[in-house]
Amino acid sequence: MPLEDCRMIELPKIHDPHGNLTFVENSSQIPFEMQRVYYVYDVPGGAERGGHAHKGLHQFIVAMSGSFDITLDDGKNKRKFHLARSYYGLYVCPKTNASFT
Repeated sequence: MPLEDCRMIELPKIHDPHGNLTFVENSSQIPFEMQRVYYVYDVPGGAERGGHAHKGLHQFIVAMSGSFDITLDDGKNKRKFHLARSYYGLYVCPKTNASFT
């Protein structure tokens, strides 16, 4: 899949005086079926995570708290994204290197 298929996806945000609610559903909001969820946290400032690609893994990345930049690289092109809202996520296609800073 080309790097152009990687994109930001806005998730539903249900406003409530007691706190907002956002959810992710397979196929309805993201273009693949979820099989596993990972959490990355307590990353020191200036540290880099990721930096590798997966042959067949589709990824959906959300900044649950705080913000970070992601640089996607498919070996030919690079694109940079800034994630700062918990109701936006980045769809990362297979064979795409994702580096978090």
